[in-house]
Amino acid sequence: MAYGDRKSGRVDFERGIPVYMMGIDGTWRRDCMMIDVSQTGARLLIEGSLEGLDLKEFFLLLSSTGLAYRRCKLVRLAGDQIGVAFLAQDASTKKKAAKKRSTDQVV
Repeated sequence: MAYGDRKSGRVDFERGIPVYMMGIDGTWRRDCMMIDVSQTGARLLIEGSLEGLDLKEFFLLLSSTGLAYRRCKLVRLAGDQIGVAFLAQDASTKKKAAKKRSTDQVV
């Protein structure tokens, strides 16, 4: 499947957006550039080696502080570019986040 065969529309970034990949356990972090993104995934240009990294599941940090992130899994590797799929939040996590937001608004 080519990068253009996505199920949802994508946004291309001419110069790329600097983002970070981080292991689920926090033991590793890599700088990368987000080349394009859709609702279901993204294409990343990796800076440095991927050797020894567990890419079955990791975080894509969209901000330097880590407050904006998506949980991802590797779906494609092509040289220094990878394709990732965003993993859906489970229902319990969504409920907890919604409850926290409603509590924060009351205070």
